[in-house]
Amino acid sequence: MWIVDSALKERADTNKPIRVGIIGAGFMCQGLTNQITHSTPGMRVAAISNRRVGRAVDVFHYSGLNDVVVADSQLRFDAAVERSTPVATEDAMLIARSDFIDVLVDVTGSVEFGARVALEAFKYGKDVVLMNAELDATIGPILQTYADAHGVIFTACEGDEPGIQMNLYRWVKGLGMTPRLLGNVKGLQDRYRNPTTQKGFAEKWGQNPTMVTSFADGSKVSFEQAVVANATGFKVLTRGMSRGLDYHGDVLKIGEIYDLEELRRLGGAIDYVVGTPLTKVYCLAEHPDPKQAHYLNLYKMGPGPLYSFFVPYHLCNLEVPTAIARTCLFRDPVSRSLGGPVVEVCAVAKRDLKAGEVLDDYGMYMTYGEAANVEEMSGGRYLPQGLVEGCKLLRDIAKDAVITYDDVVLPAGRLADRLRAEQYRKFRGETWLQDLLDKADVRGAMAPAQREKVLV
Repeated sequence: MWIVDSALKERADTNKPIRVGIIGAGFMCQGLTNQITHSTPGMRVAAISNRRVGRAVDVFHYSGLNDVVVADSQLRFDAAVERSTPVATEDAMLIARSDFIDVLVDVTGSVEFGARVALEAFKYGKDVVLMNAELDATIGPILQTYADAHGVIFTACEGDEPGIQMNLYRWVKGLGMTPRLLGNVKGLQDRYRNPTTQKGFAEKWGQNPTMVTSFADGSKVSFEQAVVANATGFKVLTRGMSRGLDYHGDVLKIGEIYDLEELRRLGGAIDYVVGTPLTKVYCLAEHPDPKQAHYLNLYKMGPGPLYSFFVPYHLCNLEVPTAIARTCLFRDPVSRSLGGPVVEVCAVAKRDLKAGEVLDDYGMYMTYGEAANVEEMSGGRYLPQGLVEGCKLLRDIAKDAVITYDDVVLPAGRLADRLRAEQYRKFRGETWLQDLLDKADVRGAMAPAQREKVLV
């Protein structure tokens, strides 16, 4: 985007770089910090927060930034950032509260922690750019209302599949066309993968086995497509989308596997396939002007009426700086929830589970996620995949069965549970989840006055 690079050049020329604070010092933070440091004039990574602060220091060193201050107080943090010295900290709230940070980038993948940091950032007037589809898909709509109340931006990013799809969606609409389906392409789909099976791949690429597992078992693509659904109003054709339909045909003909009338009835759909060569995301659209069919056919798009547009790559950390610049310089979010949730991600048993077991997190050994329309999620009282960790099972759950709120005891005192209940109450007029949590309060899990302190 030429307007973005021109604006960043002006920032560089005037020595007023966008000051970026990153939460989470994992694989993606490492690549993003290096990209900004060496390839993005007009922007700098001012601070990185990580629960093991040494890892944040290592990320700066990886990028050739060796003069790093480790800060555990706001005063020390702000003083270092003000003099343009990179800062590593264990306390993410220092980034959220600092007057010397322009934008916060969340690359954690955590729902509970991510929600707390985002709300704090909003309070202090900070935009939040997400490489955290798990947070966005689970409670993004309600967090959007808090961001709006504070006049800040809360957005997914370019580089990640949701952002690429939203860019493609906007571009296709700009051609005067009507998008009918937004699709994601994966190289592997096996719902029963776990960190043990994915250890070798993770080690080869220096990644976290848990995160790699969430890619392989379908949880990640479900989170990603839910984000797209909530930003467009599109729905899933069925729970689990295509469940990883294997497709190796021509991407320009991929529309042939869909029923156009069904897509029209839904108002648009999200999906994913496994195996399509030479592409990463795709948008299927039709043109309301029949005269354009002649031109589209001439341009090698085929006879229609469903035309395929696609992007053959997603470059993750290399593209994120564009989202940061769009947010900070042009107030242009890559994506945002239109309103309430349209699609959510339910938790499904990866193996036979026994009463009394405590569920591990997504990308682990016990559950995988499937995208489902919100009507099914709410009607079935499905437990969201983003909130599985720490839930204690009240009964046995068969392999491949959806886990519900009635099957578990929730961990006490989680902000994310309260926000999801608020999300249902605000956008759907449903109070059953709030009632469930209030009953837990009565049993002493968390006093209402205590929980209100963490809300905006």
